[in-house]
Amino acid sequence: MIEAYNIKEKGYHPFIVKEGWQLARLNFTEAQHINQIIRLDVHLKTDEIFIPITGKSVLIAASMVNNEPQFETELMKINHIYNIPKGVWHNIAMEEGSEVFIAEKSNTHVSDFEYFPLSNAKKEELGILVKAQLESQNG
Repeated sequence: MIEAYNIKEKGYHPFIVKEGWQLARLNFTEAQHINQIIRLDVHLKTDEIFIPITGKSVLIAASMVNNEPQFETELMKINHIYNIPKGVWHNIAMEEGSEVFIAEKSNTHVSDFEYFPLSNAKKEELGILVKAQLESQNG
């Protein structure tokens, strides 16, 4: 009757997919490294809930102005709940060892996403913002 899950593999893993909702775990992977964010993604049919459970992660949101992302970043606190509303471009920058739970509509990872590639200038800008968030905790 009781189901238990412990996902340790790197990357994104939807592990409970039910009618209308799903829970996933995002474990650090090189693509999420603070220096490796190369794109943003958006969901048009669902909000996305993030709950960091260990490590250091920075939530990235962006609005588009003249087809250029204007970033907002926040260092996520462990066990706090963060929501990215549907239609908001976003990503997560993570340090090695970081883990985040994600709740969203079911099968979002299959069909409800678009990507926006970042220019080199925007990657550099984002890297500076993410590092500033991480340093604010250390300083």
